[in-house]
Amino acid sequence: MSISKIGSKALVDCSVAAVDIADGSITTAKLAGSITNAKLANSSVTINSTSVSLGASINLNALDWQTVITADGSTGTTGVAGRGYFINTTSAAHTFTLPVSATRGDTIALKDYAGTFGTNNLTIDRNGHNIQGTASNSLINTNRASVVLVYVDTTRGWEFTTESNVAFFGPTYISATGGTITTSGNFKIHTFTGDDSFVVAALGNPAGGPNNVDYLVVAGGGGGGGAYYSGGGGAGGYRTTFPSPGCNAGSFPISATTYPITVGGGGAGGTGPVPPGRQGTDGSPSIFSTITSTGGGGGGAYSCASGYGRAGGSGGGNSGYQTSSAGSGNSPPVNPSQGNPGGVGNLGPPPGAPGYAGGGGGGASASGGNGGSPGNVCASGNGGAGSANSITASPATYAGGGGGGNRNFPVGGTGGSGGGGNGAGNPGSGAAGAQAGTSNTGGGGGATSAFACVPMSGAAGGKGIVVIRYKFQ
Repeated sequence: MSISKIGSKALVDCSVAAVDIADGSITTAKLAGSITNAKLANSSVTINSTSVSLGASINLNALDWQTVITADGSTGTTGVAGRGYFINTTSAAHTFTLPVSATRGDTIALKDYAGTFGTNNLTIDRNGHNIQGTASNSLINTNRASVVLVYVDTTRGWEFTTESNVAFFGPTYISATGGTITTSGNFKIHTFTGDDSFVVAALGNPAGGPNNVDYLVVAGGGGGGGAYYSGGGGAGGYRTTFPSPGCNAGSFPISATTYPITVGGGGAGGTGPVPPGRQGTDGSPSIFSTITSTGGGGGGAYSCASGYGRAGGSGGGNSGYQTSSAGSGNSPPVNPSQGNPGGVGNLGPPPGAPGYAGGGGGGASASGGNGGSPGNVCASGNGGAGSANSITASPATYAGGGGGGNRNFPVGGTGGSGGGGNGAGNPGSGAAGAQAGTSNTGGGGGATSAFACVPMSGAAGGKGIVVIRYKFQ
C-alpha cells in the first residue's frame, strides 16, 4: 500500500498484489452475491452431443416415453430422436418410420405394449438409413419384444444396442389378406371369384421382397345373341403379367394399402321376340388397382339394327344376317391386347340357299370364327380360343369366345377353349340349346337359334376372375 498527496489531501492506493493475499484468507462473506455465467470462460457444458447451459437441468435417461400408439393398419408413426414408443398391435400390424435425419448418439426405444408383435408384426422402416449396416427394413415378429436403436454413422446407420425377446431381423416379405389364399413353393396366390379387397399389411425389404406382384385380371364374358342364327358372345378382356421376369417374382409394384377387387359378371343372353331378337348384353369389367379388363361384347341377333356383335374386351360375333364388321376386340385399346374381334355371319349364296350361320365371339388369343367357313356355308363360327395361364400353379385356360347359332344345321358353333359356351343349332332337329360361358373363366355365352319363330334366348357369359401372386418367403 502506498500513500500519495494531491495538494494537501493524502490519497491511499488500495491495490493489492496477488502475492500479498494468502491462500484461504478471503472469507465467504466477502463473496456475497453471484458471479454471472457470462463472467466465466465457459457458460455451457456438452452432454451426449447436446449443449446444456450452466444452471439448466437435463434428464440423463434421455428418453421421453410417449402415449401408447394403437396400430390401425393404415397409418404409421414417424419417430423422433430421444423418445420411447409403446406400440399396441392387438388389432393390426404397424410400421414405425425412423427419422429422415439422424446424428450420432440419437436414440429411440420401441416396446411391444400388448405382447402381440408375433401376431401383428412391427416393421421398422429405415427411411433411407441403414439398420445394423444393411439397407433393409427390419421386422419384429416376436411377442413382448423391445429394442433400443442408436444412430452411429452412414455406414452402420441405426444399431440395436439393447434387445429383448427379439428373434428375427432378417429378410421380410409382402404380407397380405383377401380372396382364397393358396401357396406354391415360395409364392402365395390370392384368387378372387367375387368382389373383395386385397389388403397389403406389410411390404418386404431388399433382403427378402420384392414388393411386386403378378396378376391375372379377366372380365365377364358377353352374352350370346337371341333369336335366329345369332352371334356368340365375346370373351371378357384378358390381362396378365404372368409369367414375369425374375423367376416370376412379380412385375407390378404395390404399396401397403387396401386394393378393392372387382370381379365382373357375365352378360345376359339376348332374348326374342323373333324377329327382331336382341343382342347379348356386354359382360362387366374386372378391376385390380390400375388394371381394368373390359367385359366381353354381346353377340349380334337377327335384324338390321342388332345383327352386329358388340365391341368389348373381345368382340361379339355377328348374326348370320350381317356378313361384315363384327364386334371389335381390345376395346378400349391396351398393350398388350386384351382380346380379339368376333366373327361375321353368313346367309349363304344365293339368297334362299342353306346358310343362316352366326359368327363366333372373339377370344383372348384368337378372333371368332366366321359363319360359313371353312368351306361350309351352313357351319356356324366357332368361338375364338382363350389363353392358358398357370398363375394359380394349376394350368388353366381363360377367356374363350362363345359359339355362333345356326338356323339350318342341328349344331351351332363350338365355344372357344377357355370357357366359351357352344352355340345352338336348329331346335327343330332336337339340337341342344345355347350353353353359358363357364363361370370364373370370362368365357362368352353361346348364341341361340329359332324354329318356326319360337323365341329362344342366347346364353349368358361366364363370370370373370382376378388372381394375384407374390413371393412370401
